[in-house]
Amino acid sequence: MLATSVAFVLSSSLALADQAPPAPEAPVTAQVDLTRDTQPAVAEEPGAADAPPPAPYEKSLVLDATVGAIGFLGEFGKISPPGPWMHLQLGYELLKWLMLFGEGELAFTDTSNRQAPPNTRAFPMFGFGGGARFTLRFTERFGAYVQGSVGMMKADIATNALGILGFREAESLGVYAGGRLGVEWYQINRHFALGLNAGIRTAQGFAKLGAGTDSPLALDGGASLRYAF
Repeated sequence: MLATSVAFVLSSSLALADQAPPAPEAPVTAQVDLTRDTQPAVAEEPGAADAPPPAPYEKSLVLDATVGAIGFLGEFGKISPPGPWMHLQLGYELLKWLMLFGEGELAFTDTSNRQAPPNTRAFPMFGFGGGARFTLRFTERFGAYVQGSVGMMKADIATNALGILGFREAESLGVYAGGRLGVEWYQINRHFALGLNAGIRTAQGFAKLGAGTDSPLALDGGASLRYAF
């Protein structure tokens, strides 16, 4: 009887041991990098990540438009004041520093320096020619150039309207030759550049007839917009 009781107690103990819940596992502790927040922050230059790289130079066809003013020295300047002037130039860059071009221009003036209203005559002038430009680029964004050109120009006015003032040759196409200096600011978009330029040339057709000491010089200048294809 005693043996039976002992066996019953042992079997009950083993059954309870099998039914006991498992011991909880020890919590996993995350490892923290204590040196992460102690590293000095690297300061980024404002806009450095957004700034595009400099545009590479490419030889191309170039269109250059200028708006400004033109005036004359000598006897023709005594009858006509300076007036608005528009100049268009199309060229091709054979080299980074050399471009050959053709040009055209349109200007407006009148005879108000000599003739009072209502006798004042207003008239346009136009011309065309060609030449070569030599450019020096100091940086990727800034450059300067000098160019020379020859061509023909005239005043578009009724026959003998300038002849009675001594400038009959100005009513027909006459040869001009001159030079120009300019500076250019190249934009981030390589197609565009802004510039300023000024030129001087001799226009023999605008010399006064019979005035042996006349210097028919034309001065022009303005702001330009360049587009490289």
